[in-house]
Amino acid sequence: MGETRVDVTIRNPADPDRSWAGEFVVDTGATNSIVPRRHLESIGVQPIGHRTYGLADGSDYRAEIGVALFEFLGERSGSTVVFGPDEAEALLGLTALESAGFKVDPVNECLQRAKLRL
Repeated sequence: MGETRVDVTIRNPADPDRSWAGEFVVDTGATNSIVPRRHLESIGVQPIGHRTYGLADGSDYRAEIGVALFEFLGERSGSTVVFGPDEAEALLGLTALESAGFKVDPVNECLQRAKLRL
């Protein structure tokens, strides 16, 4: 099984004309999405606090978080975004994925529309 990747545009919710686009690795093991800090700062997304995340190796990682608009595959939704290190790969986490109405098809390595429930 390989990786699922998707092109995503991140927008500043206060000024949606300010955006950054890149290829993200879909990571259903990650609660929130990670974007390199330099890209979030370039579009004016501001930190609103900190969160501590558990990593796969059992260690904790404390990071600043903000809110951004995520746009991919014709959908747009708001979600928490982690200010990652500048060298970090952009990751699309489960919250943004589900908020936009998608699930992962691991066999075909693509995203599929999910049946939404209230």
